[in-house]
Amino acid sequence: MIEDMSRRTLLKGGGAALTGLTALQVSGPAHAFPGHRDEQVLPWLDQPPEPPFPDTRFLKWEELDSFFTDPEKFFIVSHYGNPAVNAGAWRLGISGLVARPQSLSLADLKARPRREVTFTLECSGNNGYPFVIGAIGNARWAGTPLAPLLQRAGVAREGTEVVFWGADSGPVTIRDNSGVVRSHPTAPPSPLPTDIDLTITEQFARSMSIEEALSGDNLLCYEMNGAPLLREHGFPLRLIAPGWYGVANVKWLTRIEVMNQRYAGRFMARDYVTIREQQRDGQTVWTFNTVKHTRLKSAPAKVTRRRGRYAIVGAAWGAPISEVEVQVDNGPWRTAELDHHGHRKGGSRHRSGFAWRFWTLDWGRPAAGEHAIRSRAYDHEGNLQPPPDDPYLASRVTFWENNGQITRRVAIPA
Repeated sequence: MIEDMSRRTLLKGGGAALTGLTALQVSGPAHAFPGHRDEQVLPWLDQPPEPPFPDTRFLKWEELDSFFTDPEKFFIVSHYGNPAVNAGAWRLGISGLVARPQSLSLADLKARPRREVTFTLECSGNNGYPFVIGAIGNARWAGTPLAPLLQRAGVAREGTEVVFWGADSGPVTIRDNSGVVRSHPTAPPSPLPTDIDLTITEQFARSMSIEEALSGDNLLCYEMNGAPLLREHGFPLRLIAPGWYGVANVKWLTRIEVMNQRYAGRFMARDYVTIREQQRDGQTVWTFNTVKHTRLKSAPAKVTRRRGRYAIVGAAWGAPISEVEVQVDNGPWRTAELDHHGHRKGGSRHRSGFAWRFWTLDWGRPAAGEHAIRSRAYDHEGNLQPPPDDPYLASRVTFWENNGQITRRVAIPA
């Protein structure tokens, strides 16, 4: 969501995310970033400007030092503020096209089978603006699987869509729907088609298909890195949808509704929609796609110096990572060493690609002066993280889903 960031929030500065169950277990302390205690971190020259809106927090790449991100430092941007939810009075409803509607307390959910998944959560707006380059974090999320609860509720045959409703809400003015004939249900309708601004209070919601909801990976999450969710991360309950961009991981979850038609609320049909201009058979075609699944990506995190030698370290995510290459000053691409913690053969869920992988390149003793550093990742299917001028990326007129190769600049002292 950036964990929840809307286009209008960015532009206006307003403040206001079981079939085939597999054990997903991660244990032990947070694991350190590859490196040594006595190394020095060089600051990047291209530091991002301050965000033009309040109540946000982004990862500072040079400070990345742990496999799991501290919840107190995990990135935050919310659409409608951070609502305070009374856990004692809170209930999760499962309703709509189900045979047996459910109303569950937090204790009810904690009494159900528990699972954990390590998942790197990234906002779909990350790297879409110069001031948003650290809207990402990695955590061990714990809760109970969603699919068995949907199955217990008995999804009706005609059910096709599952909507996840958060407790947060705020005013929205709709200016682009010519079908609006009145500004309020009690107002007289317009006698002719006209542009009417409709201001409503909309509750945050996102949806996915029945098949996607029953995938087996989705969790109703109440813990983050072994502790209860913090308020800003969705306490008391949020959806964790591994492999989906942050906006789909709905915070402050209050209700799950099964519908028989596509949900088209603000954060599905108006915001978080990637718009592209494409050429097909010599014709210009505009496409509109709701932001959904994460894309293959990597980023240089920092340059370190130890005993006169330099290293470039970073992270890759968005798919099961097979290789990362690094380029310095438009020179040859060099293969970085991947960190293998949690990616060993047999049993580790990190191999699913839900968690980022750290990588390191021994840079040796580079020449003094300014250098440009770029990385690119490959996944297990041979896909390559695209360059920033890739035609598919360049065709976008929105900032969502920018997974192009990232270049950072650093100065090596004389």
